[in-house]
Amino acid sequence: MATLHCQKCRTALRVDSSLQNLNPASFKILADAAPALEPKAPDGPRSAAAKERRQHYDDVSQHAGPPIHKRSIGASQRAGGKVNPDMSYINITDSLMAPEGPSEMIETPIKGKRPPAKSETVNGADGTEALSQQIETVIRLFEILSARSDINHPICSECTELVLDGFQKRQSSKQALQDVPTDEEKAETTRALADARQREKQALADLEALEAEKSRMEDEIAALDAEAEELDEEEERFWRARNAFAAELTAAQEERDSLQTQLAHDTRLLESLQRTNVYNDTFCIGHDGVFGTINGLRLGRLADHPVDWPEINAALGQALLLLIVVSEKLGCKIKGYKLLPIGSTSRIVLENPEAVSTGAGKPRGTTFNLYSSGTLIFGLGVFYDSFDNAMIAFLECLRQVGDHVERTSSRRTGGEAPTGSSAGLKMPYEIQTGRDAGKIGGVKIVLTGVGREEQWTKACKYVLTCCKFLLAHASHVANEADAKNGRSQWAGQGGGES
Repeated sequence: MATLHCQKCRTALRVDSSLQNLNPASFKILADAAPALEPKAPDGPRSAAAKERRQHYDDVSQHAGPPIHKRSIGASQRAGGKVNPDMSYINITDSLMAPEGPSEMIETPIKGKRPPAKSETVNGADGTEALSQQIETVIRLFEILSARSDINHPICSECTELVLDGFQKRQSSKQALQDVPTDEEKAETTRALADARQREKQALADLEALEAEKSRMEDEIAALDAEAEELDEEEERFWRARNAFAAELTAAQEERDSLQTQLAHDTRLLESLQRTNVYNDTFCIGHDGVFGTINGLRLGRLADHPVDWPEINAALGQALLLLIVVSEKLGCKIKGYKLLPIGSTSRIVLENPEAVSTGAGKPRGTTFNLYSSGTLIFGLGVFYDSFDNAMIAFLECLRQVGDHVERTSSRRTGGEAPTGSSAGLKMPYEIQTGRDAGKIGGVKIVLTGVGREEQWTKACKYVLTCCKFLLAHASHVANEADAKNGRSQWAGQGGGES
């Protein structure tokens, strides 16, 4: 059996079993299924020269005569009728003709079926002839397919794929070549191209503008980044300064709170001190029954209540010291006498006898002892002249301070008093002068005479009462002065700040 080869790559092919035993009906169906070649419509000439040549060809073809050389046509082809010279054909030999009857068909052995007996089979020459007819039938089928197409058959499956791919490409190229644009399409295409170029030019201009804008934005972003870094640094400096200020403010607030606490404490202490009367604390004047007392020391003596002279001397020394303190505080200068507070041995010295009525007839420098040694018998007044003179001198000094208070208080109140009233403050008990010198509240303050203890004790009590009056007045004046000084200082500070 001859071997078939691919007409493209010359690869040996194996015929499919379905093509080995073809009956005439199957052969006819396959042959008719092959598409017949249709004449290609000539493409229209694209140029003037091509049109001229096409016209010349058409004229020659219409007046052409019979061909000089003719092909021989087989009997089977002649039986079909008059031959058209324009038709394509091939010569088919009688060996390729299909059997005309079923008796001439070759039986193909079936797998698993016992072959016919030797008597039933044809001889070897007949088997070889049947196989040759099968191959000729297949070859004839491939020739028919080759005649009706542009491809020589048979071909392998790989070449078939290549041919199909080539057909697709040719079809695409042919379609592209056939789509020849018209003048209007060309003009439209030209306009579209010009419009596209214009849009491209505009797009390029826009792109350049956008790139310039992008560059500008990048520069602006870089500037903003630098500014942001500066702002970050400034913010960091601000928060550092703010934290330092907060710490300083906290310290100042703590110091302020401390000062306010200290001020409140000092204010309370000041109020307490202002409420405290230093004169009353220094010179506490009171009474103990019929006796007047100063700092707990009784001043006076009765027969049924004897008081020792050391206590009396100490009380008189405290009273003399009180008189000196009050006179200095009130700015009162005592005339004619010099007071010497020496505790229990205090003295009063007569400096100017003419200045006081009680100093008449006494030499300058006379000293009056405001104390007693206690050796004298109490109640015998003839022995107390020096002590009595000292008590009278003390009473005169007390009167001068009282008169000073009356004058100064009168000036503070305007100098005029209502009718029937005194102009200023007066002491509780009046101290007489002149011939009645040595009396206070109408009671003499001397021990001269018998039985003068009760009168002297009462006069001493009056003296201490007047001393307490002067002490209270001095305290009042001191408080007013302190308040006035405080207001003046506050006003000065406020004026300075403003």
